[in-house]
Amino acid sequence: MPTRDAAGSAAAAPKQVTTKSRGDAAEGAALAWLAKAGLQWVESNYRTPGRGGGEIDLVMRTPDGTLVFVEVRQRASASHGGAGASIGGAKQRRIIFAARHYLMRFASPPPCRFDVVLVHGALGGAGHQGPAIEWLPAAFDAS
Repeated sequence: MPTRDAAGSAAAAPKQVTTKSRGDAAEGAALAWLAKAGLQWVESNYRTPGRGGGEIDLVMRTPDGTLVFVEVRQRASASHGGAGASIGGAKQRRIIFAARHYLMRFASPPPCRFDVVLVHGALGGAGHQGPAIEWLPAAFDAS
């Protein structure tokens, strides 16, 4: 049964905040940050086909043509090591796998690197000043 407001009208159900919506908001914040820093957006959420592959949150390009594969991590608090602690060796391998798959579309692959954008704190909310963003260029490599 729908809830009713003071006037007796059906009230809208509160919007549920999901992990996906938080991730999308963090990626949007990271994209805006990187664009302001001079990187150009190429693609979002590139996934390899099939199971067991990888995903790249953002593919960006620097003014000199370097292709940048960006992993965005968001954590509301620093407990459990914060956002950066969640990018371990297995996650890096999946990102590298996806990047290699992405690069197969080029006859001659451009220079590339792997960046990480850490979004610290909660996103959204009235009067919220926004998250703290930490950009780690060349955070890891494919070797």
